[in-house]
Amino acid sequence: MLVRKNVTSLAPALAAVILLTAGCGGGDEAKSGSGPASSSPTPHGYVEGATEAAEQQSRLLLGDPGSGETRVLDLITGKVHDIARSPGATALTTDGRFGYFHGPDGIRVLDSGAWMVDHGDHVHYYRAKIKEVGELPAGTGTSIRGDAGVTVATSADGKASAYRRADLEKGALGTPSPLPGTFAGAVVPYAEHLVTLTAESGAPAKVAVLDRSGKRVAVPEAECEEPRGDAVTRRGVVLGCADGALLVHEDDGAFTAEKIPYGEDVPKAERAVEFRHRPGSSTLTAPAGKDAVWVLDVSEGAWTRVKTGPVVAANTAGEGSPLVVLESDGALHGYDIPTGKETGVTDPLLKELPEAGAGGGAAPVIEVDRSRAYLNDPEGKRVYEIDYNDDLRVARTFDVDVRPSLMVETGR
Repeated sequence: MLVRKNVTSLAPALAAVILLTAGCGGGDEAKSGSGPASSSPTPHGYVEGATEAAEQQSRLLLGDPGSGETRVLDLITGKVHDIARSPGATALTTDGRFGYFHGPDGIRVLDSGAWMVDHGDHVHYYRAKIKEVGELPAGTGTSIRGDAGVTVATSADGKASAYRRADLEKGALGTPSPLPGTFAGAVVPYAEHLVTLTAESGAPAKVAVLDRSGKRVAVPEAECEEPRGDAVTRRGVVLGCADGALLVHEDDGAFTAEKIPYGEDVPKAERAVEFRHRPGSSTLTAPAGKDAVWVLDVSEGAWTRVKTGPVVAANTAGEGSPLVVLESDGALHGYDIPTGKETGVTDPLLKELPEAGAGGGAAPVIEVDRSRAYLNDPEGKRVYEIDYNDDLRVARTFDVDVRPSLMVETGR
């Protein structure tokens, strides 16, 4: 059962369907579906079976590793959808539309029915029915990365296969295309290519750019020692390395790799190894040891180390927004990134949570979009919606009937 509290700032009601023609080419037809049977031209951005909306149609995918129960929380309607169980799932990731429940013997793929299409000068938002897609044959440690054209699964032993996004959108996995060779990190779709790292025994990993069939088309002169973590931003693909990060950028078909060093010798335990950010933003966050957070401004090519209390989770919307940190006191803390000054703190929201740095169950996460942040409370069986631009005000509280230890946001 879902209970709403503090409803003084509800998310906007479901927007009326509109045709977003401003800035769109008049004769441009959708690539992901054919138009309705009509003598009139197919509307720009038309997607068969989906409803277009004027605003972001966010949904939260929730998972309970203990029971295998999974839910979809629609943040527009407030409705909780009860979906099939994912027994054994210990991790949950997303590419913005599809949810990937990672288990020891496979990865369940769920179409959340909420997504956006970014055309650069304008954006289309869609909502559709939630549907099962299938289960990828994958083992522990498999990473999933995807874009509008392809989804790539990279196994722990460095082998990778590509799946056509068009098949997933139709509710089927389709036939995977194995990529030749092995890789030293996740294979990341970007700019109609694939960005990854390759390595020979005992040598630092090197950046490689492949076409969608896996053929190497560019090798920017750049090395990455002890690679960990990656993220796609508007500026390019960020790859975490022992001495900082590499930014792989495409411009008019040419690929370059730029080093963004820490500027200091950072101990291994304090390096950024997993990035979190708002999709579309070029500001990344990562824990910097137990009591600090790294903030990487990709546009400026600069790292900032913000000292905090013991870190459980962190994220930011970027572009002047605060750094939001869940600390071991169970409260959310806001920090001004340039100065490191604490700007706000909530009452303790989570009464029970894993110790910072603990390797047991899944730790809570902070998901961020353009106006709100979301914090899952597994023990309390609830999700908090936070207005991070209003002193971390709790805008809504969603009570659910599962322990939402796993959470991702789609529709962004």
